[in-house]
Amino acid sequence: MKKFSTYWKSSRKPNKQRKYSANASLHLKRKFMSANLSKELRKKYGKRNFPLRKGDNVKIMRGKFRKKTGKILLVNMKKIKVEIEGIQMKKQDGSKTNIKFNPSALQITELNLEDRKRTESLANSIKKTEKGENKNAP
Repeated sequence: MKKFSTYWKSSRKPNKQRKYSANASLHLKRKFMSANLSKELRKKYGKRNFPLRKGDNVKIMRGKFRKKTGKILLVNMKKIKVEIEGIQMKKQDGSKTNIKFNPSALQITELNLEDRKRTESLANSIKKTEKGENKNAP
């Protein structure tokens, strides 16, 4: 039996949604690793969300650590989780460990633009928004 169907569109059933995300291949899971952009970045790039990457600065929007910010240390594609610098919890033996966050609970405040491929894709999105504004202008 096939594990993953590329033809799957959507389902109302949560068990099917979980099955889809659990069995998805890594190039599809990358899209699940997206977080929404801050208002300033949305205006600048004309996009609502963007895939997370190591080095991005993020703000936590939900949970115990709400409103705290930090830099992404690690992106775990298999588990669809992100670790943030400086946000740790104390374990029973006294040692500290990084907390893993779901990308949907995060907001990107600053993008890591060291990667050439990423800067090119953002530049393209800026061009698209400029073209869209020119078309709508009277």
